[in-house]
Amino acid sequence: MVYLTGAGPGALDLLTVKALRVIREADVIIYDRLANPEILAEAKDGCEFIYVGKADSHHTIPQEEINEIIYRSALKHDKVVRLKGGDPLVFGRGGEEALYLHERGVRFEFIPGVTSAIAVPEYAGIPVTHRGITVSFRVVTGHEAAKEKSQIPWENYKTDDTIVFLMGLHRLKHIVEKLLEIGKPRDFPIAVISKGTWPDEKTVIGTLEDIYERAKDLPTPALIVVGEVVKLHEQLSWFEKQS
Repeated sequence: MVYLTGAGPGALDLLTVKALRVIREADVIIYDRLANPEILAEAKDGCEFIYVGKADSHHTIPQEEINEIIYRSALKHDKVVRLKGGDPLVFGRGGEEALYLHERGVRFEFIPGVTSAIAVPEYAGIPVTHRGITVSFRVVTGHEAAKEKSQIPWENYKTDDTIVFLMGLHRLKHIVEKLLEIGKPRDFPIAVISKGTWPDEKTVIGTLEDIYERAKDLPTPALIVVGEVVKLHEQLSWFEKQS
């Protein structure tokens, strides 16, 4: 059995009870860069650890090879945990890995994780929805933002939805340019949240006009929130005030 498991956004206490149970029972844990490495301390003695992390624009191990590592591990072990930051099906390629296993007759389960798309803004005091401000939100991969054949439907983003870009810090300038192109005002609120839910979390608030200069040097991982809800940060910020 392979457990495609969400590790949550970073904070250890946001790991789910079920995820913790399978981690403690695992014979091998295959983990990525965004999963908190302290989680591995919960594994039993003798558990094998395999790191398959990816950094921006630099894949240490290609996805096809990761798929094969998971499959080969399942042939050797009873319980395999594929540990992924956030949720395995929110830009985590969990679906691709599950299909690879399905095609080879290997059983799997998805174990949802707390997605950073909601948790990180929440820790920064930015609700993705708020009555009277917005009734919907979009979650977009930042990796697609600067590609020539991007599938991002920028024209649809003229609405008042909150837009959350994951993994988009290195494409922040392009994201801002595209939003201005579709008619968002230059003073439209935007936030960049670095290391969300971690002890060194930092939130930078700005507008489409100035956010690139304000936030371009923040460390990754970072998440971008665009929308009027960003204005609530000053009142609702709670986590960063604790440190």
